[in-house]
Amino acid sequence: MDERNNDFDFDFMPIGQAIKKARTAQGMTREQLARIVDYDPRHLQAIENEGQHPSLELFIQLVTMFDVSVDEYIFPNKEVNKSSVRRRLDAQLDNLDDKELSVIEATVNGLCKAKE
Repeated sequence: MDERNNDFDFDFMPIGQAIKKARTAQGMTREQLARIVDYDPRHLQAIENEGQHPSLELFIQLVTMFDVSVDEYIFPNKEVNKSSVRRRLDAQLDNLDDKELSVIEATVNGLCKAKE
């Protein structure tokens, strides 16, 4: 008799929302993504907005393409080195020159002072 636990109920909604956020941050439409990954835009919408579980192949493709860290969602009680947002921000900062980085630094300093 098969005694495996098949009652696995993982809420995919937060990961789907992270994928959507990363996609829109890149200025990519769902239709553009659908052409790249060869899936129907409605299927991608269900993943992003309804928490539908994608195939493993599509899951890996999406989180890799958008640099989404899944650790923070799969292990929510474990401290994550860098969240998806921080990793995307790091990548964007790498594209800025020192003058542009100075503007970002001043903005962050202002935000930190406002929190105090």
